[in-house]
Parts: sequence; C-alpha cells; structure tokens
Amino acid sequence: MSAHLGIGVSAETRGRGVSAETRGRDVPAETADVAADPRIALHAGPLLAQFNAAGILAAADVHVARRLGRLAREADERVLLAGALAVRAVRSGSVCVFLDDLAALAVPEGEDVVEVGELPWPEPGEWRAAIEASPLVAVGVHGPADRPVRWLDGRLYLDRYWRHEMVVRRAVDARLGALAPAPAPAEAVAAAAQRLFPSPQDDRQRLAAATAVRSRLTVLTGGPGTGKTTTVARVLAVLQEVAGPGLRVALAAPTGKAAARLQEAVRAEVARLAEPDRAAVGEPEATTVHRLLGWRPGSSTRFRHDADHHLPHDVVVVDETSMVSLPLMARLLEALRPEARLLLVGDPDQLASVEAGAVLGDLVARPPVADALPAALAAIVPDDVPTDAAALAALRNGVVRLERVHRFSGAIAELASAIRAGDADRVLAVLRSDAREVEFVEAAGERLTDAEVAGVRHDATAAGAALVAAARAGDAAEALNALESHRLLLAHRRGPAGVAHWAGLVEGWVREAAGPDATQSPWYPGRPLLVTSNDRDTGLYNGDTGVVVGDGAEGVVAVFGDPDQPLRVRPHRLPPVETVHAMTVHRGQGSQFAHVSLVLPPATSPLLTRELLYTAVTRAQELVRIVGAADAVRAAVERPVRRASGLREPL
Repeated sequence: MSAHLGIGVSAETRGRGVSAETRGRDVPAETADVAADPRIALHAGPLLAQFNAAGILAAADVHVARRLGRLAREADERVLLAGALAVRAVRSGSVCVFLDDLAALAVPEGEDVVEVGELPWPEPGEWRAAIEASPLVAVGVHGPADRPVRWLDGRLYLDRYWRHEMVVRRAVDARLGALAPAPAPAEAVAAAAQRLFPSPQDDRQRLAAATAVRSRLTVLTGGPGTGKTTTVARVLAVLQEVAGPGLRVALAAPTGKAAARLQEAVRAEVARLAEPDRAAVGEPEATTVHRLLGWRPGSSTRFRHDADHHLPHDVVVVDETSMVSLPLMARLLEALRPEARLLLVGDPDQLASVEAGAVLGDLVARPPVADALPAALAAIVPDDVPTDAAALAALRNGVVRLERVHRFSGAIAELASAIRAGDADRVLAVLRSDAREVEFVEAAGERLTDAEVAGVRHDATAAGAALVAAARAGDAAEALNALESHRLLLAHRRGPAGVAHWAGLVEGWVREAAGPDATQSPWYPGRPLLVTSNDRDTGLYNGDTGVVVGDGAEGVVAVFGDPDQPLRVRPHRLPPVETVHAMTVHRGQGSQFAHVSLVLPPATSPLLTRELLYTAVTRAQELVRIVGAADAVRAAVERPVRRASGLREPL
C-alpha cells in the first residue's frame, strides 16, 4: 500500500462531505453511495450505520473509512469505525482521536441538538487488539510508513496528520533544546530592554525581549488589549540593536486581514520610537503565512520555501497564531533556517483554527522543554523572571504571557478573566452587576421577546442608520466608522439563534429607520459587505468588511479598511461578498467593535463553548451585551473546546 493514501479533510467540507483533495486524488468519493438524505451513507455495515444515523459520523466519514478498508482489505467494522472517527476528528478540528474518551466521541456534530441513545461501542480491549492487528494501521512511531492510519498510545491519527504533528514536535523541541548564541553581553541586552521598556510595569515585555534574544522560539501570549503588537515592535528594536543591525525580518499572519492589522499596528508603534530605532526597524511589511512561504496555486500543502529551500529571514513574527492550523505550522517550521528566530504571537484562549489543530494552545500547555532558558534569562533581566511555578514552567517553553490589560474598561476585562478561568459563578456575577460596560439580558424562554431584544435593536438600528446616512452622503470615513460601532455576533449560522435569521431582522430594522433605497440596486449606498475569498488584484481578503458609498457622481464605490485612507473598489471588481448585518463569532475573530451584542443559543447547543464566549466578549471595546439564558452562559463557561492532539503528550 502506498503512503500517499493518507487523506486530507478540508475545513470547508466540515459536516458536508469529503475534501476536494480527497475527491480529486487520494480517496475518490463514492458519490453513488449517497442516500436521498445526504447525511446518511448507503450500504454502510450495521455498526457504521448506527453511528451515522446517530449523528456521530457524517456520511463522508463512513465513505472514506469504507474506501480505505477496501484498499487495505480490512473488513472488520470495529477498525473501520475507528478510522471513520479519525476522519471526523480532523473535520472537527482535532488532530487525532482518543478512543477511550467516549464522552467526547459521543457528542454529535453540527448546530442541531441530537438525542443520542445507547451506542454499540466495541469492547475496549478487543477494539485495541483489532486496530493493532489491522493492515490499515501503522502502530507506534516506527510503524510502517505506507499505511494511512497511525495508532500511538491510545491515539488514532490519519497518518498525514501524525506526520504534521511530528514535524512540529521535533522542530519546536530542537528550537527550545539549545539556546541561541548570545549576540551581545548580557549587560547590553539588559540595557536595550530597559531603554525600550522603561516602565516598572513592563516586566513581562522586558522578559519577552530577553527571551527573543536567547531563544530561537518565543511564544508571546495575552488577551486582547495587553499590548502584544506594541511589544513586538519594540522587541524588534531590541533585536536590531543587540543582534543586528540589518536583521531580515518577516511579519506574517494567517489571514490577509490580520496581516494588514499587524503591519499597521507595528508601523504605528515604530513611529513612536526614537530616530535610531526607527531607522533600524524600518517599515516592515506583513503578509499572509501562505504568501510568505510561497503559495503554489492548486496546492494547499506545497510551498516554494520548504525544508530544502529555507526562508532567508533572520526573524519571523507570526501574529494571530491561534488561527494557524497544524499543517501550516509544520510547513512554516520546516521552511525556517535553523538559526532563525521565530516569534509566535496570539491568545490561546480564543477560538482556534477552523482547520485541524490548536497549535498555540498546545505549545503553551506542553510539559516544559527548555531547562536552560530561565537561568539564561535571569542573567539578563533577573528582576523580571517570574517566580511562580506556572509562569516559570511556561518560560521553559519560551512562553511569556502579558497580563496587564490596557484597552478594555474594568468590567469587560474582569468578565474575560472569569471566562478564561472557567468560573461560571463569577461570570454571572459580573454580568449581573451594574457595570455600564457589561449588559446581560436574561431570556425568560427560548423565544426572545421584543423587550429582550430592544437593546440589540437600538444599537443595530443606530449603527445601521448612521452607516446609511454617511454612505448616501459619500462620506467613506464616517461610513466605515459606523460599520465598526456595533456588531451582532451569533454562534450558529442557521435557526432562531443563527446569522441568517438575525441578519434579516437587522436589515429590516435599518430599512425602517433609514428608509429603503430608491434605486433597488444590489449595490445600494449603505450596504455592509463581507468579503468571502482572497483577491490579490484588489488587495481584499476573506473576512474583510466594507460598505458601499456614493461616489459623488451618481455612482457607487465599495470602501474597506482604514477610515482615514480607505481602499476603494468598484463593485464590478469585487471578489465574492455577502451582506453583513450579523456574523458568527468565528468570523468576528481578530476584529474590534465599540459595542458587541451576542445572542446565545440554548444551553444544549454543542457550539456553546468557553472559547466562543471569550472570543465574543473580547471583541468589545466599550460595551458587550449578552442576550440569552443564564444556563446557556454557564454551559459555555463550563465547556472548553476539546481538540485532541498529541503535542501535549510525551512521545
């Protein structure tokens, strides 16, 4: 059997079917094996059929497992069930599946609540023996390389994803295992760190700078508003002073929108530095990780820069690392020169990548690796090295967490902290307080009343009416400011608590307040836009938001980005867009809005998680409003995302 039978499952096909890659090459989909209900796989054996009918497995999982079983001449349905669960795991964002964690495996997918009865799980000992004896499965690190499924210490992987994980594990361990040579005396590094971070409260920033000097991997974490990007700009100045000058620096992020924000924020902070530092750092440009690696059209896994053709940079900074998938992180680590410094920046408590893996969270939570690093840092910034056990253990993995919040007012920061700690009682106490930055509308029943949505309607209508008025007047800056003044976030796409339903409501409210457009054109002034695909020609990226405004000559133009310097694109040149009166929390990740309203689904929704609630709350700058039942809030806080991975496990 050939090793190329390892399969890939695209995030875009989650809950729908086999990935484009699988359809086209590795494992052809059995399109004839589909029932009238696309969720049901025809001709599945009795065991697979029961798990498919219960919503535990999608039809795609069953099709792929059966196809692989035929290729390997494996007919044991217990093994095929395990393989189908490994396929589902990747589609659901995990890297592998822990077969002894039935509590996680028995949760149906998707937005809809499904009652799952007693399922015929195989007996654990017999299941493991069948898996280890299967010609479909490679057992252990040194198992055969030509099998599509890998079994390791109770974890089952699609072999491709096990290999991605091993690349990341080995590269990270190598980077942490040996200190970077000291480019300057400790006194010089300490002086540079003190000069760039002079405040007594900048202890973690100075520690991050020293870590970037002595470690080839630094993980800078912290919640929104803790100054991560400000720290990045000044860390670059420290590196240029003590390890430069002339270090080749690359800034990157997983999306074009995030890259644009990173570039803008770093340049703004560099502009505040003294002239020698400004000259040394320059005006670094940011790009997407894919473009940095040299994306090749037609492939999502092969790049111009790889293990044989390294990136030329001395320092690579990746922002919003929580959104970087495991396969992409593997390719980035392979492409780095061994002596290059990597600075990963992000918030591990936010929602992770929509694709497989939660690499940032795994790197933060791994057992300590770099035993020599704390002592080396103590020689540079002795007063800034933490003494508490948790922070010191994290530092052994190159992790520095910024904890002082500068952007939020007190109640939002307190609420975010309580959510991150998993303290549901404290979360509800903050929500029920009289703080003006936090509003909790406790729903009395599943169907919201007009009174319960009055606040949402007021803010959505005010923002929408201001946007339409500015757009009709051709005032691009005011229209873009209005677009960021309020955002309605949802967990679901469909149903009463979904984007489709609420977007229609908001559009109706805005039309009622601002009056309908006289032209009846789809490109009416005031239409808020969400870009849904990347487009290099216009410089727009998936997730960018903008608005259609009058151009002063009886025409219209779409404007995006910085209100003071908006990007203007004629409608006929736009990539695919949607009207955005509401969006999922995932879509809102990485953005900031003055006011945020979050409408929660019922407590039984499988999409309600701690990370979703935390991400939604931390999008707000001035006010966050949560509409829903108290038990839904409690369910979210007490349900952290469970993404299976082996990175946190010893090899």
